[in-house]
Amino acid sequence: MVKIAVLGYGTVGSGVVEVIERNKEEINKRATEEIEVKYILDLRDFPGDPYEDRVVHDFNLIVNDPEIKIICETMGGVNPAYEFTRTALRKGISVCTSNKELVAAHGPELIRIAKENICNYLFEASVGGGIPIIRPLNYSLTAEKIDNIMGILNGTTNYILTKMERENASFDDVLKEAQAKGYAERNPEADIEGYDACRKIAILSSLMAEKTMKYENVYTEGISKISNIDFKYAAKMGRTIKLLGISREEDGKYFAMVAPFLIPKTHPMAIVNGVFNAIFVHGNMLDDSMYYGRGAGKLPTASAVVSDVIDCARHIGKLIKCFWDEEEVAMKDVNKAEFVYFVRCDSSLHEEALGIFEQVSVVDAGVEGEIGFTTGPMSEEEFNRKAEKLGIISRIRLMD
Repeated sequence: MVKIAVLGYGTVGSGVVEVIERNKEEINKRATEEIEVKYILDLRDFPGDPYEDRVVHDFNLIVNDPEIKIICETMGGVNPAYEFTRTALRKGISVCTSNKELVAAHGPELIRIAKENICNYLFEASVGGGIPIIRPLNYSLTAEKIDNIMGILNGTTNYILTKMERENASFDDVLKEAQAKGYAERNPEADIEGYDACRKIAILSSLMAEKTMKYENVYTEGISKISNIDFKYAAKMGRTIKLLGISREEDGKYFAMVAPFLIPKTHPMAIVNGVFNAIFVHGNMLDDSMYYGRGAGKLPTASAVVSDVIDCARHIGKLIKCFWDEEEVAMKDVNKAEFVYFVRCDSSLHEEALGIFEQVSVVDAGVEGEIGFTTGPMSEEEFNRKAEKLGIISRIRLMD
């Protein structure tokens, strides 16, 4: 029997316990051992909960129990999750987590500590919720040279953009609805400003590069400036708007960005709607592959955590290889990246726009008082200089 502890009995933590109990027969068979939740760590008590007798408030009780072989860290945030995880790994206890903040900030260090103590630090649930992506990058695609990863990595923002497009609704109205339904937090900043997706693309980039991409170095924009008027122009162009995390290797350096993009309706990402996520991976032999599913939610995320528990149970006293070193990747300057841009400006600036941007293709969506147009390919640096000279309402990058 393998006894485990769950740190944090919130949405994901309670989901982990539920998945283990509901799928006990299948899980025990695949783990080749019986899995039992011995402790649940939380600051609160849960009177009436079927597992209230397993709730404890002292982490030391867990980490000093020789029966505990695996810990599920579902607390979120960096502290105290970082200290608890580091302490457990140093004692040879494997840790499975859904905590993308911690993985993005300290992943390679925790992987190294696990290796030094012959245990494992697994984080399948940290990106894409229930979508298998970490394990494919570490195992299934190891014959590939992966040079490009692109994804819709946040269900909240994808839900908002989908509703705005389908219902011609404003950003503020859809955000309030998403909060009321529990799809967005009371403070939605991490989602709508792109910070959540930024951490996730940094994790995926690090696995692609087998080195560390610090999320602080990833250029990040959110969706708070996207309006329903932008979707009118998008429809005219046969496109939709998605918040994408993109990362690619170019001549030994890595470029990464999180931002809204106008993509063709024919692109596979265009059909990813609502709270669903998708991750597009390009390898030099396989070419393109896409991983699609529920990117968040109690049971999908918990299922991914439990898949790591099963892997750890199969490998007690053995290392599971993870290709992620602490050395930092060389990054490309975002200002040198080239894109085609869609621009909105006051209609009185039509002639001036033609003179400044030269290669201009006008998009007429019937919006009074303004014009929309696409530019030719140019660097961020060049675009920003021209946009400042013209004076624009907004811009969105295009991707084909």
